[in-house]
Amino acid sequence: MPLNGQDAMNTVNVLSQALPYLQRFVGKTVVVKYGGNAMIDEDLKNSFARDMVMLKLVGINPIVVHGGGPQIGELLEKLNIESHFVNGMRVTTEETMDVVEMVLGGLVNKEIVTLINQNGGNAIGLTGKDGQLLRARKLHVTKRSPDLEKDEIIDIGHVGEVASINVKVLNMLTNSDFIPVIAPIGVGEDGHSYNINADLVAGKVAEVLRAEKLILLTNIAGLMDKEGKVLTGLTTQQVDGLIEDGTIYGGMLPKIRCALDAVHAGVTSSHIIDGRVAHSTLLELFTDEGVGTLITNRKN
Repeated sequence: MPLNGQDAMNTVNVLSQALPYLQRFVGKTVVVKYGGNAMIDEDLKNSFARDMVMLKLVGINPIVVHGGGPQIGELLEKLNIESHFVNGMRVTTEETMDVVEMVLGGLVNKEIVTLINQNGGNAIGLTGKDGQLLRARKLHVTKRSPDLEKDEIIDIGHVGEVASINVKVLNMLTNSDFIPVIAPIGVGEDGHSYNINADLVAGKVAEVLRAEKLILLTNIAGLMDKEGKVLTGLTTQQVDGLIEDGTIYGGMLPKIRCALDAVHAGVTSSHIIDGRVAHSTLLELFTDEGVGTLITNRKN
């Protein structure tokens, strides 16, 4: 059906507004952490896949790092394997790690790859084991207690942090027509698999590639002030101030610190955006308004 006059003009205006952003980002790398509602709702899943295909087609290099906590929990429950958490992190026994690998490296990863391919892209699914992409070290968790003279070190099993990233693998893929889709499973020097937080993996990937942008999809509208208003255009100094005065607290802190670390390490900007909005990645990249919080090192 042909567009009417107003619809046609709206389309032209959108494309015109996007042009300077397209020119600025061609040839650059954008790392996207994919999770939350965007991974569950069918319409949002397809809009995300189309966003990644669009980025690649216009000459931008997207790299997707995905989570999958709810899917892991669902399968563990079906298998009658009880979940335990310490400081918000899943205690990962060998038995649990087998499930994590099946869900992240198999079910979730391949679903994302298939969605991108069905929408006209060329995606390749990877775990950190492929090409030794993610080298991991065991994460040691400390728990503070007023009853103890010193911090208690708790073993949470096969949970790791990023030790190093094989940049050659990523460069090979981004310099081709392929879109890498990474499951956050690393391998340690001992040969064991380690479950790594997807935000941290995305941040480290963005850092080592000196990416143009790190985009973290969330289930909130962005970073909010104490009145519930979305904040954007923040410098790292302003974010530090929001942490100090208690505006940023609790579960948002690790995500914010990940975004800050990336910018401090040379990533041009980090974005915390609302993954519940269709085509949120394109809206954040190619419109003046955006759909979340942008953090840079540039001072106002």
